[in-house]
Amino acid sequence: MKSRLLTILLACAVAGPALAAPAPAAPAQTAPAADYRPIPLDRLMVIDTSKGRVIVELAPDLAPEHVQRITALAKRGFYDGLKFFRVIEDFMDQTGDPGNDGKGGSELPNLKGEFSLRRPEVGPFVPVGRMPDGTEYGFIGPAPAISQPSALAMLMADGKVRAYGLFCPGTMGMARAGDPDSANSQFFLMRGTAPALDQKYTPWGRVVQGLDVVRQIATGEPPANPDSMTRVRMAADLPAAEQPRLSRVDPTAAAFRAQAAAIAASKGSAFTPCDLELPVKVG
Repeated sequence: MKSRLLTILLACAVAGPALAAPAPAAPAQTAPAADYRPIPLDRLMVIDTSKGRVIVELAPDLAPEHVQRITALAKRGFYDGLKFFRVIEDFMDQTGDPGNDGKGGSELPNLKGEFSLRRPEVGPFVPVGRMPDGTEYGFIGPAPAISQPSALAMLMADGKVRAYGLFCPGTMGMARAGDPDSANSQFFLMRGTAPALDQKYTPWGRVVQGLDVVRQIATGEPPANPDSMTRVRMAADLPAAEQPRLSRVDPTAAAFRAQAAAIAASKGSAFTPCDLELPVKVG
């Protein structure tokens, strides 16, 4: 029997108080051309919507099972024509239900939550800086993330420490019901920052182009005139002329790390890793 998914359950996230307060503007981030690396086409998902195009970089190191599911559904056209049935200003856009009401999913089995991971001292987490409490912040693929200190790995029985992705603007997350292992096909695109979702929902990628489109999707629960995804495909499956060619900054680059440190210093106690962006360019 197909499981019936509910909309995101955190009442605090719906009401608004759990959303992070706006922080002071961070300095602009730029990068030398040599610091950019091409994003593989099989890690880019292209979401064409009634408001424009959104391009997402998947993070298989962060949530391998969810990335595999999203990729499989996109390849078969499952998401084509589905509506954004629950959209909350400054929070998120929810979609991915064939019934367009938040109660449905695919015929595939539900997924086990991938809220955090245990990682070795080196990789896949790329540390960029350290918080006042000693935890490290950085990236797992395109996704801002937090980790226990890398040096602790040598003290752990399995040689690993815990890390998790953050729900920042542009984060792609999986919707679920009360059961932590009930995600199936529904997902949401973050408009703002929602730390209340961290380690409770699975982040599986981040918007690398089109965050302005995400924030233009019609709001409402449901919207009076909902927007829809007209086509969702992996970039590698598109005709060559339609494939987006994007590169993003390598977070290990010295220039980026220096900028990250400057941003953290300028924002002081208001700083969160969501303040950091990995610059992306065409080509």
